[in-house]
Amino acid sequence: MDAKNSSVPTPVGPGTETTSKRDTTNKMSLSPKLKQKPIHYPFWFGGSASSMAACVTHPLDLVKVRLQTRSGSMPTTMSGTFLHILRNNGLTGLYSGLSASLLRQITYSTTRFGIYEELKSQLATRSGVDPVTQKPKPPSLPMLIAMASVSGTIGGIAGNAADVLNVRMQHDASLPEHKRRNYRHAGDGLVRMIREEGVGALFRGVGPNSLRAAAMTASQLASYDIFKRTLIKVAKMEDNLATHFSSSFLAGVVAATVTSPIDVIKTRVMSAHGNQGLGQLLGEIYAKEGMGWMFRGWVPSFLRLGPQTICTFLFLESHRKFYRRVKGLEEEELPAVNKS
Repeated sequence: MDAKNSSVPTPVGPGTETTSKRDTTNKMSLSPKLKQKPIHYPFWFGGSASSMAACVTHPLDLVKVRLQTRSGSMPTTMSGTFLHILRNNGLTGLYSGLSASLLRQITYSTTRFGIYEELKSQLATRSGVDPVTQKPKPPSLPMLIAMASVSGTIGGIAGNAADVLNVRMQHDASLPEHKRRNYRHAGDGLVRMIREEGVGALFRGVGPNSLRAAAMTASQLASYDIFKRTLIKVAKMEDNLATHFSSSFLAGVVAATVTSPIDVIKTRVMSAHGNQGLGQLLGEIYAKEGMGWMFRGWVPSFLRLGPQTICTFLFLESHRKFYRRVKGLEEEELPAVNKS
């Protein structure tokens, strides 16, 4: 038989793809997943979500401030304070200082959320993907807390002036007439603070406020991420509304407990008249109230911070979902918690 005729021709046709072609196709389909990077959300999402949440929870924040700064015959309970405000100031009194609260969220929350998410994104990009799961490597718990603390500290400084205004405008109506500042709105308050007290007034209480902001962000944002990932991995929950609600509720409990003592100090410093030192103020509080001052107003603080945390993260997750839909991005796969 002729050697030329003995060769068997390679079959060709629509159903006879070569192995090399199939391998190439498979590699091409896997390559996007291997190179997948964490979704980079807009910097302002946290501030927007927090501002929306503040509109819902502002009356609870007002009651908390009034309880922490009460004097004389002012009510000692949350319900009593709530009714006292309604009787003396009407329904609109529950939204006293809302403009300052929104200014605070725009400055403080935008900064802390934005920096925290940016740090997480940068870390995930540099860490690459896990060779086994092909998912972004999760940051360790200490790293999450460290990133959140740094973000909170910077956010506390950025939002300090608005925080001073927020406390003063909420506390104002509970003061005697001759001691009230009567700021018309946040802009008026800023101008008058600088004119009457100097630029230094914008940074009044910045120390305890930054400390509180660091503790708040570490206990709120980092714990939310941890609870969310754990519920999805351990409890086998889906990345949905139930998981977001559960995670944010637990984060609110942690945040309220961690920040309660700092919150009381911050409120007293910012609402005080004169230039009392922190040590002197703490001495006076302890002499009058004992160790109980550390958790004074914890219940209204949690009842304010719990809904605030829940609303913030529900709004934030809605922002993210809408962003992914508009950009045509796949649903984000959450990496498991790395407890190292």
